[in-house]
Amino acid sequence: MSRVCSASITKVRLSNVHWFRRRCISTAHLDPSLRDFTSELVSKKPVFQIKPTCIRVLNRPTEFYDTLLDMIRRAERRIFISSLYIGSGESELISTLVQRLREKPELDLHFLLDINRSTRPGPSSTSKILLPLLREFPSRVEVSMFRSPSLRGILSRLVPPRFNEGWGTWHAKIYGVDDDVMISGANLNKSYFTNRQDRYLLFNSQENLAQYCFDFMKTVTTFSYSLLPASAMSSSESCPNPHSYTHEDYTLHWPDNNTHPHHFNSKAELAFSNLQEHYHQKLTQLPSGPEVSPKNYPLLVPIIQAGQFNIREEESAFRLLFRHLFGQSTKTRPLLDLTSGYFSLYKPYQDLILNTPEVNCRIVAASPKANGFYGSSGISGRIPEGYTLYEKRFMKAVTKARKIWSGPSEKDGKGVLLSEWEKPGWTYHAKGIWLSPNASSPPFLTLFGSTNLNSRSAHIDTELSFLLIIPSEPQGSSSAEEPDAVPQTSVASELLTLRQDLAREIDGIRTNAVEWKGGHRKVRWTTKIIVWLVKGML
Repeated sequence: MSRVCSASITKVRLSNVHWFRRRCISTAHLDPSLRDFTSELVSKKPVFQIKPTCIRVLNRPTEFYDTLLDMIRRAERRIFISSLYIGSGESELISTLVQRLREKPELDLHFLLDINRSTRPGPSSTSKILLPLLREFPSRVEVSMFRSPSLRGILSRLVPPRFNEGWGTWHAKIYGVDDDVMISGANLNKSYFTNRQDRYLLFNSQENLAQYCFDFMKTVTTFSYSLLPASAMSSSESCPNPHSYTHEDYTLHWPDNNTHPHHFNSKAELAFSNLQEHYHQKLTQLPSGPEVSPKNYPLLVPIIQAGQFNIREEESAFRLLFRHLFGQSTKTRPLLDLTSGYFSLYKPYQDLILNTPEVNCRIVAASPKANGFYGSSGISGRIPEGYTLYEKRFMKAVTKARKIWSGPSEKDGKGVLLSEWEKPGWTYHAKGIWLSPNASSPPFLTLFGSTNLNSRSAHIDTELSFLLIIPSEPQGSSSAEEPDAVPQTSVASELLTLRQDLAREIDGIRTNAVEWKGGHRKVRWTTKIIVWLVKGML
């Protein structure tokens, strides 16, 4: 049996007869094409083993919203939310949070948001929306706002508020309550609850995973502003932090006198690296008896990508995956499904796809009408056209590599197939990958979270995504001496159900995918200049 074992062994809590021993993760139950990749990946990264019945794949925006509200209404200890911003019309969401805080005096609420999107001028900005919560529950509500250090100097004063996020945003999406966590790419705005398609995976009763997500957020608060009512700040500080500032009725408080808000790159790099290493070590120390049979459960690996802080785990995971896929038997050609609402595939990922002949790839991008910026005024209105330009360049590279999709249908062929998603009255925001052993089998790996898989996600924004690796064949048998053992037939059925749920997720997306028409669309020369000027900001 193939296993990956941590090198460290720690023994504590003898009085409770608990032993912490070397943790071994079996890879024998994974598809052979994933075993070496997984072994190498989890030898360096945190990994959570999660019972398949505790994973739920949601498919519709209304499911996402209803689930989020239900989670909040059941909260007992903590609510922790990381998102880009909160929309101006989300009165139901805010009132649900307030009601639960009033019902549960021990409940705490934590927000981590992007400062540029959350402090836009006007009475309906996120900062103004959250001030009443901070005033009513000053010791129980924490609102942190991340500001990218890349926008600094004279540019920080010249760039208009609507465009300052071009230098980087806080992009991670976490929706957590107690020990339940929902990971998505969706923000907290009406369209994401109604007619903006995204992805949503819910993990129930996962103490370690929930704590990781919470600690991930708390790590970022050490180099993020705190939102406070202006009155609270003036009464609590006789010597205010020189980097804090007050705007109208709120104060943005910088937590570290010794670090400038424009120069915390090395601090962030160290903090993220320490978090990953801490959890890599922590998850090797599992309470157990003298003998432990590894469960054939799905493996979940957190992937942080923050290029401006020199954290590039997504890139290394992609390279590792394709290195292990390269050279495999063409008799069982894997199928990679990839999607992004903002498709301008990061060049190294493009090269990996085009230079790995053993892997077929189907891609779904947003059509211009499904792009969230379609119909916007000014320069923003050119964004869908800019993505058409990127798609044209990508298909030119596909043609040059002789990888154009060939076959009777989208399910029966080989090469690279680009389609576009379009649904009347809807926009498209889904992102991620699914890897299947072949075109007729459900996925056994998926990447999901906040990354758009483009240059912006790689270099500018701060992203959190997860790799879910699902066993294809549970092996071994349960023993009567193992009280927690689950019959392998039951586990096999649960794993197959999860894989089928992911297959239905892909099919649901592809239901609204049509032939790519970008080759016939005109891109104005002025749009080409704009794309050249902003480069990787799209």
